[in-house]
This record gives sequence, structure tokens and C-alpha cells, in this order.
Amino acid sequence: MKKKEKEELVLIVKNDRVRPILARHPWVFSRAIVNIPDSIESGTSIKLVDEQNNFLARGYFNSYSQIAVRVWSYDEKKEVDASFFVKRIEEAYGLRQNYLNLKETNAFRVVNGENDFLPGLIVDKYADYLVVQFHTRGIEFWQKEIVGALIKVMKPKGIYSRSDMKVREIEGGERKTELLYGAMPDVIVIKENGLKFQVEVKVGQKTGFFLDQRDKRQALSKYVSGRSVLNCFAYTGGFSVYALAAGAKAVTNVDVSEGALAAAKKNVELNKLPVKKCAFVCADVKEYLRNVRSGEFDVIILDPPAFIKNQKSVERGMAGYRALNEAAIRLLPVNGILVTCSCSSHLSLADFRSLLAKAGARCGRSAQILETFTHGLDHPSAPAFIEGDYLKCFIVMVK
Repeated sequence: MKKKEKEELVLIVKNDRVRPILARHPWVFSRAIVNIPDSIESGTSIKLVDEQNNFLARGYFNSYSQIAVRVWSYDEKKEVDASFFVKRIEEAYGLRQNYLNLKETNAFRVVNGENDFLPGLIVDKYADYLVVQFHTRGIEFWQKEIVGALIKVMKPKGIYSRSDMKVREIEGGERKTELLYGAMPDVIVIKENGLKFQVEVKVGQKTGFFLDQRDKRQALSKYVSGRSVLNCFAYTGGFSVYALAAGAKAVTNVDVSEGALAAAKKNVELNKLPVKKCAFVCADVKEYLRNVRSGEFDVIILDPPAFIKNQKSVERGMAGYRALNEAAIRLLPVNGILVTCSCSSHLSLADFRSLLAKAGARCGRSAQILETFTHGLDHPSAPAFIEGDYLKCFIVMVK
């Protein structure tokens, strides 16, 4: 996509709306801007100033919908060009290189959108390959520069776009997948904390694997030795492989997808773990839990899809989470372990904890939260950008 040769567009922010920008929130809403000219192309570079012409930030024009501008820089002197994206990606990749154990892990998130100062862009690394998501038309405008920067900084064998998220339709974008560079195999074998997993990046959920649960899977390991484990919403068996590797007595995988369960079995075999200790049950989790005997499992993992898709579904979604956790708590023996997760951005950590307390009370059971998790190291979170907080997990001992 060819960029128009023209000066950076300046938009004026109303004085009473500058505070979020000064607090480093990356979204600027249309109602905060004095005047938005007609016919601005999504992706156009924007300089934001206040009504006294004081510089505020730089970003790109997002759309004429609610979020008008997405901010990616607070440096007045730094223009946005190819070198800008190289620097941003070098910084993001460097953070992961510095703090992740890359000898044991070669799959992780490289760019986490707004939280890595590239709003709307996701880049995940799977061994020698990259999978990207352009969540907005505005960030997609800079696709050529972004792909060039990824090649220069990371030297991947291939880059594949999984820009098939429903959110793209909100701004009139099309959902699509495509090869952007090199080659991309149908299946990639990755390493995570020394364990191996097969990932189908072209068809799997998100970009192929739930990279954001790496630290929770590792944490599970200390609670499963010699115990019977139930992995609900098992998908391709991430938690199950960790449990078996840590000495679990038996692991039951439950998921509605036969394909996911087949992949889970392959991942167990890939790590040379005992498949005979596993059961793979294709069923609706809620229905399955109704038929489980109390005390049958010592550890229950709940990692469901998002029950709350938008603000309108908060009450119904919270009721769903409460019922699911209540069912698991009723089934666990004294000192049983519940690993419970939510990936709903509209459910806060505090509200998740509250509904967990209510679920325990309805069962007449006490509990202790042993560990609390949000996003992993490769999913950093900007303090002002609370809208980007979605994942939360409690590891709980039920009394």
C-alpha cells in the first residue's frame, strides 16, 4: 500500500480531554477532538496538540468510529517511517530476549499491541516463524514497513497473517489470512519450558496456541504429582502435558472439539509421556461436570473461552463463570486444587475474585488463593491501558 507524500496531519484535542493522553492512554476518542476533517485515510500519521498548540502525542488515524486516533509515540521530534518500526520491534524483541529463558522456550509474543507502543499489532513467534495480526485498518496501512522491520530485526523463515478476527469488521475491514513473507508450514513444533507442542498456526485459535498461559501451565506443575487431574476446555492439551510431565497420576481432557483432542494426544506423544494415563472426552464441559463423582479428581483446571463478549453480556457472563466454578468446587476433595481462568476483558480481577468467593459460599466450602496471575512476561501491560487487561487466573486450594 503506497503512502501519500504529504505533511503529517495535526488534530487538536479539547483542553478538557487531554488528561488521558498525558496519562499515556493510547486511545483518543472522536469526541475529544475539536474537528476531524473529512476523508482521512485510516493509517494516516497524526500529530496531536492541545488548543494552545502544545504537542501531546503522535499516532495514526484509526477511523471515524469511536476511537479516532491510536497513539504510538510521545516524542515530538521522532517522525514515523520505516526506522520507527525497526526501533519499536527491536525494543519489544529485546525485552523478551533479556527476560525469557530462550534456551527452553522458542515461542512467545513479540509485540503486544498498545502495550508495546504499536497499537493494533500482534506478533507471535513460533520457533523460526512469525504470525501477525493487524487488528485495525490503520495499523494495516503500515504493513509493508512492519513486515520489513520484522524481517530486518528477527530474520524469520516466514511471516503469516492471521488477521481474521471479528473485531476488524467493526471498522469495515475484511477478515483474512495470507502469507506475507517466506514460507509457512501447516504444523510448527515449538518448545515451551522444555516441553514440545505442535501448533497449527493457520487454523488454530488466536494465532495457533495460547502463549499467554505459559506461566500458569508452569505453575500448575507443583500441584499435580501423584494426583488425578481434570483439564476442562483442554484445547490442544497445554495444561495436560505439563501435568503429566510433573508426575500426575492421571489426566482427563475434556473439550467440544474432536480435532483439538486429537492434537492434545499428539502433544502427549510428542513429549514421550504416557498416553495410557490420559482420557480424551469430547463433550460439553458443563454437561460433563454434572456426571463427575465428588472427589474423583484432585485437581480441576477451568480455562474456558470468554463468556463476556461485550458490556451488555457482563451479568450473564458472570453468572456463567460463577456456575462453572461452583460445579468444580463442589467436586473437589478437601485440599483439592482449582486452577480457574477468565480471558474476558470486561471482567476485572476483583470481580472475578468476588464471584469465586460467592461460588465457594454457595457450596459451603472455604478456600485459599495460593497464586494469582494475569498476563505473562511477554504480554506486558501499559498501566493506563486497562482495556487491554483480559487474562486472570487464580490457583485455589479448596477446603
